[in-house]
Amino acid sequence: MNDELFPVVDENGDVIGSATRGECHSGSMKLHPVVHLHVIDRHGRILLQRRSPDKDIQPGRWDTAVGGHVDYGESVRDALMRESREELGIDASAAVAVTHYVFQSQREREYVNTFFLRVDDDDFKAYPDPVEISEIRFWTVDEIRGSLGLGELTPNFEMEFSRLLPELLIN
Repeated sequence: MNDELFPVVDENGDVIGSATRGECHSGSMKLHPVVHLHVIDRHGRILLQRRSPDKDIQPGRWDTAVGGHVDYGESVRDALMRESREELGIDASAAVAVTHYVFQSQREREYVNTFFLRVDDDDFKAYPDPVEISEIRFWTVDEIRGSLGLGELTPNFEMEFSRLLPELLIN
């Protein structure tokens, strides 16, 4: 897994090179693109996944419904479709691009491409990959607010929730 090849991008998201997963997650701060998909039901609840305890980054924490790396040579949209199928077994073709930004932790720098998908919760079915995801469930905005800063949610999700999701939930 550490040998997977990722694109390295500049601050505009343009590919300027490549690096392995291991290099990107080693503290090298090589900026590499990822996709996030927020799934929002008709009641305004947000689907979150609990990351597997075996994940190398943020194990066991609640995170965006889908999150994953863009492979070298793959488009952002193709990565979103692939990750959505792999992680949740869902079709994300109706997902809407919202924004992109740079997220930096002590270990890595990601160029995050954020999407959202509205679903009718009565018809929505997901099939989480048990290797990647421990569980999934819809959370209310109040439940998420009550968990902020407690270490239950990934720092990246907390930042996206605070800056981005309130706008999405209103529209």
